[in-house]
Amino acid sequence: MFEPTEQGKDLCIHTGVVLRSASTREDEVHSLGTLNIVEYSFGKCIEWKPIEDSVVSENQDQDPEWSLVDTHIRRTRTSSEGPDSLGRTRTVRILFSDLNSFRVNHGGQQLIFMQKDGTTYVAFFQLSNAESFVNSLKGFIKFVKSRTNRNLYIVVDEVQSVLTKSFAELDLFQENTSDYVWKFVKNLHNRPYETTLEAFSKLADIWLYKDPVKRPVEEAVADILNNSFTIDIPPPPVSVGSGEEYEVIGEYELSVVLPPRPPCPRGTPLSQEQWNKYKDPEGRILNPQEVKEVIFHGGIVPSLRFEVWKFLLNYYPWNSTHIERLELKKKKTDEYFMMKLQWRSMTSVQENNFSDYRDRKSLIEKDVNRTDRTHPYYSGDNNPHLAQLYDILMTYVMYNFDLGYVQGMSDLLSPILCLMESEVDAFWCFVGFMDKVSSNFEIDQAGMKAQLCQLYTLLSATDPQLAHYLNKHDSGNMFFCFRWLLVLFKREFNAVDIMKLWEILWTDLPCKNFHLLFCAAILDTERNVLMENRYGLTEILKHINDLSHHIELPWTLSKAEGIYYQLISVADQLPDNVRVIIGLEPMNKTSPISDIENGEASGHNIETDEATNNSRRSSTESGNIKFGNDEVTFERGLNLSYM
Repeated sequence: MFEPTEQGKDLCIHTGVVLRSASTREDEVHSLGTLNIVEYSFGKCIEWKPIEDSVVSENQDQDPEWSLVDTHIRRTRTSSEGPDSLGRTRTVRILFSDLNSFRVNHGGQQLIFMQKDGTTYVAFFQLSNAESFVNSLKGFIKFVKSRTNRNLYIVVDEVQSVLTKSFAELDLFQENTSDYVWKFVKNLHNRPYETTLEAFSKLADIWLYKDPVKRPVEEAVADILNNSFTIDIPPPPVSVGSGEEYEVIGEYELSVVLPPRPPCPRGTPLSQEQWNKYKDPEGRILNPQEVKEVIFHGGIVPSLRFEVWKFLLNYYPWNSTHIERLELKKKKTDEYFMMKLQWRSMTSVQENNFSDYRDRKSLIEKDVNRTDRTHPYYSGDNNPHLAQLYDILMTYVMYNFDLGYVQGMSDLLSPILCLMESEVDAFWCFVGFMDKVSSNFEIDQAGMKAQLCQLYTLLSATDPQLAHYLNKHDSGNMFFCFRWLLVLFKREFNAVDIMKLWEILWTDLPCKNFHLLFCAAILDTERNVLMENRYGLTEILKHINDLSHHIELPWTLSKAEGIYYQLISVADQLPDNVRVIIGLEPMNKTSPISDIENGEASGHNIETDEATNNSRRSSTESGNIKFGNDEVTFERGLNLSYM
């Protein structure tokens, strides 16, 4: 964002507008200011300007037209906040020429602006009536209401090619990095499309999640462009017909018509009283499936997670007694410290002669120092919990050296350790979690490719119009969902919500691929924004990144469950590849969609190098995947410096 040197002319001023931060915590501090329409020599723009040292209270009544409606806003002192917080004194400015659309949410109390480059400002919280500002805009810019979303307004402008925008124009860093970025891009002539796609996604993530200990921008960009991730998912064959606004997938849409989505209200979390009723006198859990049903529909009360997670993550067997669990914990404690001693007693000479171990150790040291450092449990210098995080990850290397450590694993361990507050308990729960998602981190990346393929297959069944739109706009590979799947939505939700989501997913209900239905539910919510704004590849990536910490968990879970029951109600009409995704047996019937859920596409047989199957390589090594006669090189690519 640039800062003009000239003094702008205020054309319209609306006071009492709160700039809401990305966090949804109730005690979050927000900034109060004015939302203005300002004219400069270079054009008109929307500006939010903070009011210094302003205090927002629940009973504020500074303007009868703009009364406070968010009772969660406590106070704000913009002059005392740091330069990187949303409540900072820096002005937020959106040029009219960059504005693509805007939404009015929460009963007319929230404005969300979307720019042409995909930037989404989920920040302006109107204090009474956002329509008043919308009416003011009418005098300065032309826009129309969406045909399918009454809350969405589309700015009328000439359609431009979104793929002509360069990295430099995205202004992701305060430093001038365009020369450095393009030096790398120009060196990757063999993969121009993949490089642009991958580098943009990772740069956008760095923009959202800068390291607590700031790294040089040159190092970050080099990591991104030298550790790229390639996915080649051939789009499924479709029959296309012309519609009023969009082209639609005719053949598949006509073959399977889904019924209306049923309502799926959420339940109450598993309570201590309920949990006790499921135990027999010796401590066995009498009906694990029923317990999982309760957890799936409502989660677990926070005070009970410490105990129940150990069952969900296979640390304790469901049919074990109190005495058996005590014996098992003693055995597991001895086993943990035995493995820990193995790496703690390794000499420097051994390390020098063991390059794989040395590389993984270095990677863990790097990641631990930047994992969840804003969370109180891991904040501050010389934090002992960071040492525990490091010790557990190093011990996991000894437990499963074939897989070892890959960036992203520290994200999965962090909430577990925070909850367990025990090195041993956290380790064995982490082992159970990794057993569920280890395919995400394997060297050939077949697990990630398969999930992305499955997600496209699923979307082709639930929303063929959106699937076709994404495919037409170079996003049919679903790469923009890569971060969601890799660390199971860890970066999309706050610490409280991610614990609830994970325990729901760990039940494997209503099917093991419920996380893909959850992805489909998010995309269903955002479909009109993506399609009516005519977002292309880079805009889709950027918009999906902007959703971080702005996804409503209960609503999305209900929608995902509803999508599942929609599919189940027409199960006999579904092609086998969709049936397999939702946990049904195949019927051996011909599918209008390619069989790609196992990383295969029509006419493309994946052959993984036999040596890769026999032994995984280090995290810095690359493998080869063959698609028919075409060989595509896959690098490790799980470098979460971009996350």
